[in-house]
Amino acid sequence: MLEASRHDGIAEIALRRPPANALNTALVTALHKALEAEVAAGAGAIVLTGLPGMFSGGLDVPELIDQPRAAIHEFWSRFFALCQALAESPVPVIAAISGHAPAGGAVLTLFCDYRIAVAGRFRIGLNEVRVGLPVPSTILLALAGVVGQRTAARLAMRGDMPQMEEALALGLVDELACADELLPRAREFAAELAALPPVAMNQTRRVARAALVEAMRTASDVEVATAYWFSDETQVQMRALVARLAGR
Repeated sequence: MLEASRHDGIAEIALRRPPANALNTALVTALHKALEAEVAAGAGAIVLTGLPGMFSGGLDVPELIDQPRAAIHEFWSRFFALCQALAESPVPVIAAISGHAPAGGAVLTLFCDYRIAVAGRFRIGLNEVRVGLPVPSTILLALAGVVGQRTAARLAMRGDMPQMEEALALGLVDELACADELLPRAREFAAELAALPPVAMNQTRRVARAALVEAMRTASDVEVATAYWFSDETQVQMRALVARLAGR
């Protein structure tokens, strides 16, 4: 489900769960372990990317929809643990957004340090509301840290999914690159960060993220997300989504 490589001290982790890199418990767990392994192996920075045209389609709702409460609680526990690991990463993580990144896919990018997206008619955003899921508090906080409080509230409450040009204007992504240049540019930026005095650079990153990290340590997002997952409204909307996906 993952492909790892090294480029002059820069680690690259690619999501490889076609067709959509949908996030299930196994993929989330594997990605968390891969991040830890790359840090332990001495990576100066990490690039996280996906499949051509699809960074990640978000949660694997068809797989998760009929799982019991304990399994859903386990999924959310591992998902938020992954987000916290990204937020607390001792080295920079650069998202090379290779295509569409709705919902959980966008969430992963928000907890990275920098976002470079492929140019084109791809979309990114938190569309959770459109499938009946409230946006968890720490994810909304991460979004606000990227685009500002008012824009975050507007995007999240409407479930907006802007195309990449608009996402760049909003600050939801930091740069655009053509498909052939996406990974080279992400590696280049990662190498620029890794070449800086590491203590100064990484301590500055930690200070900048201190409020988000503290919120993640104290939030009840796992319990809240699990409870909403089994609410009538969320179940109706997600089952309708599964039916639409099955009809494609």
